[in-house]
Amino acid sequence: MAPARTIHQLHDLRGRTALVTGGSRGLGLQIAHALGEAGARLLISSRKAAELDAAAAELRAAGHTVDTFAADGRDDAQVMALVEHALATLGGIDILVNNAGATWGAPAEDHPMDAWDKVMDLNARGVFLLTREVARRSMLPRGGGRVVNVSSIAALGGTVGSMRAAAYHASKGAVASLTRALACEWGPHGINVNAILPGVFPSKMAQHLLQPGTIEPLVARLPLRRVGDDEALKGAVLLLASDAGKHITGALLPVDGGASAVVGD
Repeated sequence: MAPARTIHQLHDLRGRTALVTGGSRGLGLQIAHALGEAGARLLISSRKAAELDAAAAELRAAGHTVDTFAADGRDDAQVMALVEHALATLGGIDILVNNAGATWGAPAEDHPMDAWDKVMDLNARGVFLLTREVARRSMLPRGGGRVVNVSSIAALGGTVGSMRAAAYHASKGAVASLTRALACEWGPHGINVNAILPGVFPSKMAQHLLQPGTIEPLVARLPLRRVGDDEALKGAVLLLASDAGKHITGALLPVDGGASAVVGD
């Protein structure tokens, strides 16, 4: 029997490849930094090529190896093109991080159906299509891989107050359920499928929650009394993407300052 690896060896991603969607900013860029710091070769994707170029420059300045590909996760043809490019560029995909997402704020009784479809198509349908193709064409033939889905604590329930986003809640709940379904199906094939459930982090999507008068009462209800920052997701994604998390699958890991632990005021 080989000797047990050290904790540093278990987290080492040198020689592995990672595809990160929504990797040009916010949580996706933070995740890309984490995987790059551990040694992974990166391919980041998002809709806007200019934002990808800026993110790639930042990652390369930090010493990471990174390629880019612009694709809209709501478009089947573009998702398939992303997979083709990833396989051609990386040779195989060891780690897939499904981070791209969208939201739409509206009271449920007034929620437009085209907005519902936009959110569901990107956050749920696009996640399934990309994950299916990566598994079918890379992870299953190679006998293993890591899928890390970025869901949200919105998957765990509704909210009281200004955040009215029924489609977002539904889509992130779908991602959480999909995570567990795929973990059960693909576990025998050596594929670990897990989800991170972030709380509030500074991001373009969360700007409405970070405004004065809104953020203070939100933070006051969090056990840690703070929102996420530019490093708070790094440990979680590295655990689930590396051999340090090799015996974890089907997990839904909140990274939320304790928000999901609060049952009442």
